[in-house]
Amino acid sequence: MKRSLVIAAVALVVGAITVSSGNSSAESFSPYVDDKGNISIPKDFRNWQFLGSWGVATDEDNKVGSKGFHNVFTQPETLSAFRKTGKFPDGAVLVKELLKAKTESMTTGEISYATETEGWFIMIKDAEGRFKDNKLWGDGWGWALFKSDNPGKTVTEDYKTDCLTCHVPARKDDWVYLRGYPGLKK
Repeated sequence: MKRSLVIAAVALVVGAITVSSGNSSAESFSPYVDDKGNISIPKDFRNWQFLGSWGVATDEDNKVGSKGFHNVFTQPETLSAFRKTGKFPDGAVLVKELLKAKTESMTTGEISYATETEGWFIMIKDAEGRFKDNKLWGDGWGWALFKSDNPGKTVTEDYKTDCLTCHVPARKDDWVYLRGYPGLKK
């Protein structure tokens, strides 16, 4: 009886160690990725570390201001790791919240401010190449764009044509426009 209990306890411990150390499933990789590599929007990202904001200039003739803002967030542990190593750690999540903007005259001059959410662009660092058969993944990242009218489903079909082309100028910086994120600096 004692021997059976000891064997069962050892089996349980070995099984737990095997699952916790050898498991490379999506669940242990990121809570925002399912086992097929589908990406979801982190619900609490606005409580994360703010990295910076991009103002998207208006494209209308004779108009000043911005037509949108892109606010970027990451987890505090990602920021800490990047500041130490200069690289994004495996599983790092970048959330770019895409906001519409309005421009108007105020006493301080022409100003632009954010209005409604247009969508979210998510990048998740994948140093191991976990999802080779999923077209959202490659070049070290998972890529997904979501529109505000359907935040549960990405509109990205293939990161190479839908996302990567915009990031070519940032290739040398692991596909991320680091210059726009003062929060990454020490």
